[in-house]
Amino acid sequence: MSTCVAIVGGSGGIGSAVAARLRAAGRNVAIIARDAARLEGTAASTGAVPFVSDVLDAAAFAEAIERIEAEVGEIDGLVHAVGSIIIRPLHAVSLDDFRATLERNVTSAFIAMKTVMPKMMRRRSGSVVLFSTVATSIALPNHEAIAAAKGGVEGLVRTAALSYSRYGIRVNAVAPALTRTPLSASLWQNEKALAVSEAMHPLGRIGEADDVAAAVCYFLSAEAGWTTGQILGVDGGLSVGMAPPKAGA
Repeated sequence: MSTCVAIVGGSGGIGSAVAARLRAAGRNVAIIARDAARLEGTAASTGAVPFVSDVLDAAAFAEAIERIEAEVGEIDGLVHAVGSIIIRPLHAVSLDDFRATLERNVTSAFIAMKTVMPKMMRRRSGSVVLFSTVATSIALPNHEAIAAAKGGVEGLVRTAALSYSRYGIRVNAVAPALTRTPLSASLWQNEKALAVSEAMHPLGRIGEADDVAAAVCYFLSAEAGWTTGQILGVDGGLSVGMAPPKAGA
């Protein structure tokens, strides 16, 4: 039977970039998201097969996974490209917003993996790619909520990598810095804010969705066959430190 990669959050900026790269390489791709209109648009532009579902509805998501395996192929790759951005100091984040951040970033990853892992276990192979953030490796002000949530994702990656290694399943994550996507538009559409962000990054620019998608596709590929439990920073060098002042500045 044919195989496929399932991308949860496949209509987002990074998810759609991953879908486009995989389809260009001849892979079967299923994309899953809540917004039917955006999902259909991504499907039309990439050739991926769309499935409307919310990963936080565990029962409905499980049904979507069953449909994917029946209609597209056995899932040998899972990409969890679901997340949120909240940049406010801890005291200004409501308890409801904090819980929602954990749900959207950690709980959704747990549900996606819990649903797909038994299928990969039976086939004794598979690759799972989650998303962290540079804010877990370098302290950034006002990032307490998202750093806490993505710290949970990193713990999930490392422990699951060990738990499922005996089944031939690899689990890794990509940790971007600010990337130009619709989700982060409020952070880069303002010219002054963009200039500040660019100056922070040692490579002098913010990321593009395809920068991150390239790393995701590496983890899904046979070339990463001896790589598991890793968090790969795709962050313009920001995890190393803030960019030094320019000469003459």
